[in-house]
Amino acid sequence: MAEDNTTAPNPELADAIEFAENPEPRCPCVLLLDTSASMQGEPIEALNQGLVTFREQLLKDPMASRRVEVAVVTFDNEIRVVQDFVTPDRFEPPRLTAQGQTFMGGAIQKALDLIQERKQQYRANGIAYYRPWVFMITDGAPQGEPESVVQAAAQRLKHDEAAKRVAFFAVGVEGADMETLASLVVRTPVKLKGLNFAEMFVWLSRSMEAVAQSRTDEQVALPPPGWAQV
Repeated sequence: MAEDNTTAPNPELADAIEFAENPEPRCPCVLLLDTSASMQGEPIEALNQGLVTFREQLLKDPMASRRVEVAVVTFDNEIRVVQDFVTPDRFEPPRLTAQGQTFMGGAIQKALDLIQERKQQYRANGIAYYRPWVFMITDGAPQGEPESVVQAAAQRLKHDEAAKRVAFFAVGVEGADMETLASLVVRTPVKLKGLNFAEMFVWLSRSMEAVAQSRTDEQVALPPPGWAQV
C-alpha cells in the first residue's frame, strides 16, 4: 500500500502567510449564536439569511473586507466553533439548525477564549488590532448548565470589558429573558424587533466598517440601531 506523505497544514504558517499578504490592522468580531430548540422554524431561517446579508454587506466595503475578521460560535447543548476567524471573502455563512438547551455561560467563555488566542496570533505576527467585538444573539436565558458556569462567565466578561479587552453586545430575540441577559453582560442588552435579522446585520456590518476605517485607538460613533426596540 502506498505511503501517504500528505501532512496537515501548519496553522501558524498559514497565519504568517495570510498576515504577510494582508498586513492591515484587524477588527475581530465573534458572532455568538443561540441555536437551542426554541429558535426552530422562522427564527433560525431568518438568522441564516441574516448571516448571508452580513457577508454581502462587508464585501461591499474594500477596507472592511481586508480588516474585519468574522468567527461564528453556536450554542445549544453543545458549543461549537463553526467558523474560526476569517476575512469576509473567506467567510462561508453556515447553515444553522436548532435543537437542545442553552449553554450560554460556556459559550461566552468560548468566545472570549477565541479572542484571546487570536490576539496572541496578531501579536506574534506584528499585526495591529482594534478592540474585538462579540455579538450574542439569543431568544432565551442560560439553561442546562451549572449556575457556577454562568456566574464565572459573567465575572470574566465584566473583567474583560473593564480592561477594554472586548466590546460585548447582547441581542434578545422575541421571548428572551432580558432581565437575566442584563445581569450577565455589562452593556444594556437590546431587543430585536420581530425577526429583523437582515437589518440588524446590515447595521453590524456598517458599524464594523466604521471601526475598520478608524485608527486602532479611536472611539467610533456607531449608527443608531433602527432594528432594535428601546
